[in-house]
Amino acid sequence: MIELKCNVYSNNGKVAGEIDLPDLFEEPVRKDLIRRAFRAISLSKRQPYGSSPFAGMRRVGQNVGANHGISRIPRVAGGSRGVLLASMVGGKSAHSPRSTKNLYVKVNKKERVLARRSAISSTAVRELVNLRGHSVPDELSLPVVVDKSVEGIKKTRDALNFLKTLGIEGEVERVKEGKKVRAGRGKMRGRRYKQPKGILMVEGKDQDLSAFRGLPGVEVSKVSALSIIKLAPGGNPGRLTIFTRSAIESIEEVKR
Repeated sequence: MIELKCNVYSNNGKVAGEIDLPDLFEEPVRKDLIRRAFRAISLSKRQPYGSSPFAGMRRVGQNVGANHGISRIPRVAGGSRGVLLASMVGGKSAHSPRSTKNLYVKVNKKERVLARRSAISSTAVRELVNLRGHSVPDELSLPVVVDKSVEGIKKTRDALNFLKTLGIEGEVERVKEGKKVRAGRGKMRGRRYKQPKGILMVEGKDQDLSAFRGLPGVEVSKVSALSIIKLAPGGNPGRLTIFTRSAIESIEEVKR
């Protein structure tokens, strides 16, 4: 088996060495499993909602029985108004949603593990990264791996300068210019804006890359917290990802 190698970049954007990538990056990209896992996760995050089980039932209604020349539906005492039934004004709702419904969507364990491994492997496929709309220089090796010196970046300004040395500062501008007002009712429900997904920074267990959080579209995650939602937003693999050397060395040890 051919060993996969990748350049390691320092905080000045220059190549500081090479690293052998784990076998995980040889995993074939299964787009079908990634989309299935993403859909299951998204559906499982829904907020249950529903009407009260007693809605429309807090009335006393009786039917007068047969041989009275009127239909036998529950009616209010001393009157002819129908109650309780779904076809009545003020009655219960027919087949209304219930907050007790289980909205969790199950994914087979082996499929979930394989989807996650495929999503990580897709970060090294240049065609998929370009297909998501990321602009990556040809001379930049994928996945992007940086050494420990990047931890010394403590200011957002310095973080942006580091991305400029790698030639991917255009990602920040793309996300900033792509922020749009959402069409529809979502504007009233706390999700007024839509914004493209930018760079994903993956740090090791004891590392801190919080200086990158202030950049538009940039997301920082621990290697142990990687998920389909972060690696393949929308179920589309190939997000531009920057790993620290420590994250690459421990990525196979993460519990799945």
